[in-house]
Amino acid sequence: MTKKQPDNTALRTALWRALHVLTDDKPYIIEDKIGFDLIKPEQGWQERPDMKFTKSLRASIIARARFIEDIAKEQIAKGVKQYVLLGAGLDSFAQRNTAISSQIDIYEIDQPDTLTWKEEKLIENGYKIPNNLHFVPVSFETSSWLDELTNNGFDIKQTTFVSCTGVTLYLTKEVITDTLKKLTSLASGSTIAISFYLPIEQLDGEDKNLMEMSIKGAAASGTPFVSFFTFEEIAKLAESIGLNEIQTVSTKNMTDRYFKNRADNLVPANGEFFLVART
Repeated sequence: MTKKQPDNTALRTALWRALHVLTDDKPYIIEDKIGFDLIKPEQGWQERPDMKFTKSLRASIIARARFIEDIAKEQIAKGVKQYVLLGAGLDSFAQRNTAISSQIDIYEIDQPDTLTWKEEKLIENGYKIPNNLHFVPVSFETSSWLDELTNNGFDIKQTTFVSCTGVTLYLTKEVITDTLKKLTSLASGSTIAISFYLPIEQLDGEDKNLMEMSIKGAAASGTPFVSFFTFEEIAKLAESIGLNEIQTVSTKNMTDRYFKNRADNLVPANGEFFLVART
């Protein structure tokens, strides 16, 4: 067995997606227990504080997962043949959508330990790693993810969909700006969807309390939150580096889209939002 482990954020996110299926009411926003099957968490894991008292954060995670998958499927239906996941974690799009994913090349970019663990656990659990699924280990702060991508067969001249969720919190604004600039070098008409987080002073009530708790937890685990943005800052940055058709998608947008008329009072926390744009 490998001694390498995914980071805590990747593990927690995968368990939140599974917990949605295990404890929330139908209809499910997204059905994803594959990460849970790979992790095989300890008995009583659902009673951990980060599982038991974070319902709205869980809702945010499943909302963004569904939002990204909707865009990915839409882009693939339009003929896009490359899907890049920046900070893939334990994402399981390739395993849950085999008919669709077999039509494209999928490039999962993340820290080396996370990808090594994930590949080994997928194989252990009976999943084949097809030739069109590429694991691309990269440290965002020290390496060029675009160079590593092209070294793994990525065609920069072909239109692409790029998703990036739960990553920008941990990067400096300089690295984030550099990442966005690199995205503008992709083929014209490529689509990107990247999540960002609002400054804590723009939150209130339970949302503010949850963010304060998350900030303390991240710092204690050695992965402190670094960068926060307002909607206006992100839109201005995207425009300044040459992205087109710029949209910012808020938590309220996702609430209206995915959480109407639910009986379980499942509502995503406010704090995360998306930049969606084209090259």
